[in-house]
Amino acid sequence: MSIVEDLYSVTVVVEDQDRALAFYRDVLGCRVRMDVEPFPGSRLLEVVPPGSAVGIALLTRDGGLPLGVRYWTDDADRAHQELRAVGVEPSGDVLRLDGMPPMFTLTDPDGNTVVVLEREPQ
Repeated sequence: MSIVEDLYSVTVVVEDQDRALAFYRDVLGCRVRMDVEPFPGSRLLEVVPPGSAVGIALLTRDGGLPLGVRYWTDDADRAHQELRAVGVEPSGDVLRLDGMPPMFTLTDPDGNTVVVLEREPQ
């Protein structure tokens, strides 16, 4: 069994989220999948190209959200435990925020951020 099941989104670091949104939505034709404030001072802005399930998170460096690639898993707690069992230490416990799926982060061997999100049962 794989720890991650599917790619959810990738991060594009932007200076101005509204300007980036105008480009990705109005020029490239992406639709807005998410535009929320998970906690005060942060904005999670995500767009999706037509026909794609993989989104693009348009995030700023100072927004407080992890800048990385986001993957789905069927069970965040299990994935967290399995990673620890093979010697990969996640950055913290499984995080549970209102309105967001359970999630955690880790870094790959080159220091890139990996975000693992629990997908709702389908």
